[in-house]
Amino acid sequence: MKVLKFGGSSVGTPDRIKGVKKIIDAVKGPCVVIVSAFEGVTDSLKKISELAVVRNEEYKTLLEESLIMHRSFADELAGEADKAEVLSVVNLIFSELRYTLEGVFLLRDLSRHVLDQILSTGERLSSLIIASHLEHARLIDSREVIKTDDNFGNANVDYETTAMLIRKSLDQDDRRVIMAGFIASTANDETTTLGRGGSDYTAAIVAAALNAEALEIWTDTDGFMTADPKKVEKAYAIECLSYQEAIELSHFGAKVIYTPTLRPVYRQQIPVFVRNSFKPEEKGTIISSNPENGNKSPIKGISSIDHIDLVTLQGTAMVGVAGTSMRLFGALARHNISIVLITQASSEYSITFALNPPDTKLAVTAITSEFEKEIKYSRELNVLIEKDLSIIAIVGEKMKNTPGISATLFKSLSRNGISVIATAQGSSELNISVVIRNENLGRALNVIHDGFFLSKYKEMHICIAGIGFVGSSLLKQLHKQHEILLRDHKLKVNLLGVANSRKMLVSRK
Repeated sequence: MKVLKFGGSSVGTPDRIKGVKKIIDAVKGPCVVIVSAFEGVTDSLKKISELAVVRNEEYKTLLEESLIMHRSFADELAGEADKAEVLSVVNLIFSELRYTLEGVFLLRDLSRHVLDQILSTGERLSSLIIASHLEHARLIDSREVIKTDDNFGNANVDYETTAMLIRKSLDQDDRRVIMAGFIASTANDETTTLGRGGSDYTAAIVAAALNAEALEIWTDTDGFMTADPKKVEKAYAIECLSYQEAIELSHFGAKVIYTPTLRPVYRQQIPVFVRNSFKPEEKGTIISSNPENGNKSPIKGISSIDHIDLVTLQGTAMVGVAGTSMRLFGALARHNISIVLITQASSEYSITFALNPPDTKLAVTAITSEFEKEIKYSRELNVLIEKDLSIIAIVGEKMKNTPGISATLFKSLSRNGISVIATAQGSSELNISVVIRNENLGRALNVIHDGFFLSKYKEMHICIAGIGFVGSSLLKQLHKQHEILLRDHKLKVNLLGVANSRKMLVSRK
């Protein structure tokens, strides 16, 4: 039994869904297919909800547009025998949604409970329509088998009950089973959602419950990349990762996979394949307990979080005082504030941690309340905030016991004039994280990528002054040998400028 998950971009149009059908049909043996809402639908439903709660009647227009889109998908994809029934169910789901939104509009109230009911319709619709497009596929409502608490918006899964219900509902002989990702329900059958990236999480929960032979995450990228390809032109797909490496890369901003996804499959050592639904012939990335490592570089990849705030609690009241860290992080935990990175001075004079900007104001309030005596009265503590920052993390299990990793990292940054504001490294030596200014992020990613030779080739940038007989002959040789140097020696020569005694031509790149 395999479990396949397809994200919103993979099912964004009827033509893409037909491509997904080919991928599913190519699977030998039974499989469970987890699908997200159609591309853009969840964001649209959220916007519709926000308009309704402020009594903006534009929500009705957007709702009607969504209905028309889903009806057109059903009309094109559903089999002729099932089309009338599928369209009837689509209309019924939208009728329920319309009544819910009218209540939001009248009451001007949009609780997380109600929002979960609204957002769940995206996956309910996509799973219905995609199931109708596949031959002999059985549709199972995820809310009937995945049980959670009532923490609406980011519900916590009851793994034991869920595993029992999944195994009871799914027959190993089922050829094709379709389920909606992202959605679940409480013990009282109230609809909940599993948070950002919840469809990945659903797929992992199902894979773990069935002890599947593999989990395949089909997305719109070639797998985990050595860096963000939008920021680093030379980034390429990583062939294999350990679970720990994948968790670290995901935590520090790699958006390929939702971090909690790896927890259920890691426990049972189920391999995860991250592949591109637009290039099904590509291998993608394999995540397993014992990945082969043909990479010569000691690091596997570079990940980044674009916008973070750095909060520092410092002062003499912390020095030699037991329990300060417990008070600090306890105050943050009571307000459900997640911390991205922590670093502490060995003198115990300060503790610095990184937060997502929306949490900063609440965090400062919590800290000020907890340390009111030390901050307000004795004035032995201060809270400092730095904004417009980014985190870069280099990740790789081969970093352990390899000397010079930190030196290469900091040398790459310093020789390009990039200052490091804070740094952190775990004792496992699995990652090193640095905090820098936002404005330097793109440049920093590229110089680190080059510094560790995380490229399929090395690059040499040259300028030629003098293009007489010798210079022009050299240019002809470089042009002629360009492909041979790249193929046989993994060396790419880039001509950045030429000059003679009268003129100069320089590449803008």
